[in-house]
Amino acid sequence: MAKSSKKARTNISSGGAYESVFGYSRAVRVGDDVHVSGTCAPAAHEKSDAFTQAVAALDVIEKALGQAGAGVEHVVRTVVYLRDINDAEDVARAHLERFDKVRPASTLVQVTSMLRPWQKVEIEAYAKVDPRP
Repeated sequence: MAKSSKKARTNISSGGAYESVFGYSRAVRVGDDVHVSGTCAPAAHEKSDAFTQAVAALDVIEKALGQAGAGVEHVVRTVVYLRDINDAEDVARAHLERFDKVRPASTLVQVTSMLRPWQKVEIEAYAKVDPRP
């Protein structure tokens, strides 16, 4: 018979409009795992290039990680979605600036569209932290 252990769950909201529309959280922490939803730059970056949008998305991710008791140093995996593969170098530069010392596993995928036509990049992050006492 398997042991049953109930781990505390913490949902993190960024206050984004789509969280209540789609029924999701910006991040969820269960035990020592933190999952950060796909994150795009806020609407203020509508006219920004891919590098700037990636930096803005990573800022939102870093804030969500902090609210979950984690930091970029805890990130073990990222998934990056790009509308235009020609933006890969600029987005890679933003990713490297944030994760150079961490070097998480990462996947880069080109997609045909995103929710808003101006969005160029979306990033997911997964972190592993020490269990709460």
